[in-house]
Amino acid sequence: MQFAKYNASGNDFIIFHTFIKADRSLLAQRICDRQKGIGADGLIVLLPHDTYDFEWQFYNNDGSIASMCGNGTRACAHYAYNNGLASQTMAFLTGAGVMTSSVENNVVETELTWPLSLAEPFEENGFLWHFYDTGVPHLVTFVEDVSAFDKTIARQMRYKHNANVNFVSVENKTLHVRTYERGVEDETLACGTGMAASYYCAWLQKLVDRSAYVYPTSQEELTLRIDNQKLFFKGNVQHVFNVSWEYVNA
Repeated sequence: MQFAKYNASGNDFIIFHTFIKADRSLLAQRICDRQKGIGADGLIVLLPHDTYDFEWQFYNNDGSIASMCGNGTRACAHYAYNNGLASQTMAFLTGAGVMTSSVENNVVETELTWPLSLAEPFEENGFLWHFYDTGVPHLVTFVEDVSAFDKTIARQMRYKHNANVNFVSVENKTLHVRTYERGVEDETLACGTGMAASYYCAWLQKLVDRSAYVYPTSQEELTLRIDNQKLFFKGNVQHVFNVSWEYVNA
């Protein structure tokens, strides 16, 4: 089978398209394994759809299904356009609803789902937490410097609240974000929905403007903006390589 390896701001994905809808949890575990497979944070499978340009199946690298992945939407949009599956502006179905993306060379912008508050702010483990759903649930805490990121606390919060965990600092209305992602069960170089939750939370507190730069652990520059009560996420996408990989039940 032919697969494409993509990188979106430090999040890496394996992507392919097929006409066959199936459970690919085991494939995701094997192909995303960084020692025995190709290696990635997630697997994205694109399938035909009667109404939209396509629909996706998204798997974390542990084989679990995720409703949404911000960087994944940008990577799969680039793949779809460059493989003739969609035009430069497209709409596709995810577990969190319909996403729209636009592709211009290697820059992709996606309109994300509008954030939903899951709880009032609360204190735990010495931090004040905000809880939002941006397609998947995210805990957000603001710190003076993201070097305060604590993986042990992040892991505890992840399992207790079944959410991704973000440590965020704000400097000159620019965000720096470090994210512990469920399904990967570690800090990742970037998380689109985590940056979106962090930006939205900061915007509500007037810490950033309607358009702001965001830097994840990878230090790549991304832009999040609000326009007419819509949330947009923009950044570069890299097609790393194509590869043939033999797997019988894909």
